[in-house]
Amino acid sequence: MSGTRHPIAHPPPGAVRGTRDRFGERYRAIPYAAAPAGGLRFAEPVPHPGWSGVRDGTRPSPTAPQPVRDFGRLDLSPYFGPGWVRGDEYLTVDVRTPAADDGKRPVMVFVHGGGFVTGSTAAALYDGRAFARDGVVLVTVNYRLGIPGFLVLDGAPDNRGLLDVLAALRWVRDAIGSFGGDPGNVTVFGQSAGATLTAGLLAAPAAKGLFRRAIMQSGSGTGAFTPEQARRVTSAAAAALGTEPTAAAFAEIPDARLVAAMPALSGVDLRTATATDPLAGLSPFSLVLPVQPADAPLGGDVDLLIGTTTEEGNLYLVPQGKFENSTDADVLAVAAATRADPEAAVAALRASRPDASPGELRSALLGDALFGAGSARLIAARTGRTHVYSFAHRSTALDGRLGAAHTVELPFVFDLAGEPWLHGETGLLGPDPAPPALATRMHAAWVGFATSGDPGWAPRTPERPAVEVFGG
Repeated sequence: MSGTRHPIAHPPPGAVRGTRDRFGERYRAIPYAAAPAGGLRFAEPVPHPGWSGVRDGTRPSPTAPQPVRDFGRLDLSPYFGPGWVRGDEYLTVDVRTPAADDGKRPVMVFVHGGGFVTGSTAAALYDGRAFARDGVVLVTVNYRLGIPGFLVLDGAPDNRGLLDVLAALRWVRDAIGSFGGDPGNVTVFGQSAGATLTAGLLAAPAAKGLFRRAIMQSGSGTGAFTPEQARRVTSAAAAALGTEPTAAAFAEIPDARLVAAMPALSGVDLRTATATDPLAGLSPFSLVLPVQPADAPLGGDVDLLIGTTTEEGNLYLVPQGKFENSTDADVLAVAAATRADPEAAVAALRASRPDASPGELRSALLGDALFGAGSARLIAARTGRTHVYSFAHRSTALDGRLGAAHTVELPFVFDLAGEPWLHGETGLLGPDPAPPALATRMHAAWVGFATSGDPGWAPRTPERPAVEVFGG
């Protein structure tokens, strides 16, 4: 490295110029694979050919093609980032490090959420300055989304977005030493779709040896589509675009048309004789696997930290005005879409929460279907060391109704909860100040786990089902 404001790192693909601030150094838009353009658009990622000279790593990269997502009155721009920033070379990583030296620091690799259709490393919530401040090298990953990333097509490998993350992990193995990181001490962590991708990594033989620990924030071990469900989405996409369901045919269609076709996929009925829709209609894309990650052989050599928020489903109801207006019929409809025996599921929930409103019951059913049940099943299947948490801090956004909804834990993990852009009536954390001690404790737990495998509480065992509660 050199200079005071613009250090230079020297990873194997080529030199990269970054920026330096009081938290450490930041290197942006580093390709971990060749641009997914032309014949590579629906192909397995291949290594980047490299470059001569010093590459500019001071600005964010383009992002994967993606639609705009609207969450009603809630401002989720810090979560979704800038949306689609056009350009082919978006299979990139950003790196935050104390220094690009020969240090052997713990490495954390973050996989963003966004329903498998949106998101990027450019989201403000993923600024990793607190991790660099605390001695961790943070890598954030862009991957293919939507149709290029997850649509099943003849002539293309399945789960291309997951293959991208695997390619990024191989890049970390080979290059992170140039940024002061220890390739032997890597923790993968993801939230929402990123956590479900992390579950896929746990079950993927190709991922063995690429990371030592994993963190799943509000993901699922049962969030994958079956091949039959995926083919229904493929048929709908081909019909909407007027083409054949092959990689060769889709390669002729510009990304803008693929993005524009997304609304036509939102109503696909994924209920089959053997499976319900694991995403409850919220996204037409997920991993596509014959066996759920929770039911696949899971090696005990990877430590896991896993948890959910206590009111996950509120995100999908409160901002859109659906929470207060929920009816008993709405509750049953969610159960019908997500449970094999919907009447029994509703009856059991009412018995356990006799004073709950229809909105609260609807939220609980959504949260359990999307994240809770799949996380519990993964925990039960685990043979390795597993730490479990629950996030209960209630955001005061949207007249105090948002609560401990999906995504609310992220500012605390990244120790950004005091940022003004997360506050206000429509900000993710609401108008009230966030408890600083909670951010300090939660961020420290993530750093501790990545450093030594110890987040500060005992691992879960059948005899001692410990759960660490944050907030509440």
